Amino acid sequence: MATVRTLTLSALALALVLGGLPAPATATTPVDAIERAGRRPLPPVPEPRTTPVAKPATSSIVPGTVNRTSLAMTATYDVDVRIGVAARSVRGSVTITARNDSGAGVDRLELNTVMARLGSLRLGAVTVDGAPVTATIDDQTILVPLDGVLPDDATVVVRVPFSATLRSTLSGSSWLFTRANGVIDMYRWIPWISRRTAFDRPNHGDPFVTPVSPKVTLRITTDTRMRFATTGARRTVSSDGLVSTYEAANVRDVVVAGAADYRTTSVEVGDNVVTVFHRAGAPATAMRTAARSALTKLEARLGPYPYTVLKIVQSAGGYGMEGPGVVWIPTGVAPSSLPYLVTHEVAHQWFYGLVGNDQAREPFADEAATDFVARHVLGMRRGSRCAAATLDKSIYRYSSGCYYEQVYIQGGNLLDDARKRMGSTAFWKAIRQYLADNRWGLAGTRTLLDALDAGTTRNLRSWWGSRFPRVY
Repeated sequence: MATVRTLTLSALALALVLGGLPAPATATTPVDAIERAGRRPLPPVPEPRTTPVAKPATSSIVPGTVNRTSLAMTATYDVDVRIGVAARSVRGSVTITARNDSGAGVDRLELNTVMARLGSLRLGAVTVDGAPVTATIDDQTILVPLDGVLPDDATVVVRVPFSATLRSTLSGSSWLFTRANGVIDMYRWIPWISRRTAFDRPNHGDPFVTPVSPKVTLRITTDTRMRFATTGARRTVSSDGLVSTYEAANVRDVVVAGAADYRTTSVEVGDNVVTVFHRAGAPATAMRTAARSALTKLEARLGPYPYTVLKIVQSAGGYGMEGPGVVWIPTGVAPSSLPYLVTHEVAHQWFYGLVGNDQAREPFADEAATDFVARHVLGMRRGSRCAAATLDKSIYRYSSGCYYEQVYIQGGNLLDDARKRMGSTAFWKAIRQYLADNRWGLAGTRTLLDALDAGTTRNLRSWWGSRFPRVY
């Protein structure tokens, strides 16, 4: 996540249109046309890169307790959600089919969702392999007891009905789950296998950790016609335009943004398509230009973009934010800020998207790497405005005033200094090897630093060890 925050939320906002869809301007193309016939058709959802998860014919749960959960689960998500636009209501269910790949038994799942902290989450009757269980909410985590033990390599089906209410402002963290300025924004809202992680933090850090899912199916029903920009591709739409189905593969989240009056403009970048979802008055051309430049420069250093379609989306407001295949650019951001903001969020497609990490406990692994790459390709390196700090702390231990300066700027500068010590050729080779070795997995600060150290004959640990006392 980048920290350029919207300053003027009303300058570009339009009233939400509850009736028919407005005719697009001549310089843009309606979303429907892009998805049906664009400059080239959207590619099919790729096959999962992990072993498919098969639904068990009977329950795999065995008696016992182990007091254990795990992130090492291969899980698919089937989500149905109904959104009442004017009422800001969200009602639906997620069916999770999860295989235990952890090497030992687990007796609960821990599902994170911002709805628990931002949406006044209410749970329906949660079931495990069809049997009711008593799920509870702790902070942003839904604790689902399996009422027994799921052995290693066994599969379980968990269904979680839910209801919530979108917020109506952008204050605090509300912008992650809100309907404001005529836009619906929903981020990290799907109950997703994770681990208990505190949502409150003293800064704008991301309190999340999410493993990749090989497949997510999302059906959205609305009570008025909306245009959505989501992770993945739209597969079906009802004749009245109120029900749409989306599919995504190899993703850590499914980000949703919707507006009645979204327009689009697209450009091909090599083998990829960049599509900007925007509203009237937004700097759509500047957003598209920044995305095209970012994608070109980043692929040259990091290797192929992990997906084939990149959506740059005008969000309701708040901060710039990354999602798999999606970048949120807040309403009201000045055009002069777009090159950095777009490039930073696009770089997250590699550092968080392709290779994930515990963003709450090890923010260096994604934010420092992302900001370094963005500033490097833009020639925007600068010094930090805060005192030097260790770089292996969690988001909960950095102050609001210095989190960005220490993790992003100081962390990025350390990586740039490593590049200079190693030489650019060896450095970028080591970075690409790190991305290849940990593709679609969860890594972390130590793994990234070790990959760089292994890519050179110079002893980098002796130089940077004092900045990472918990790691070394």
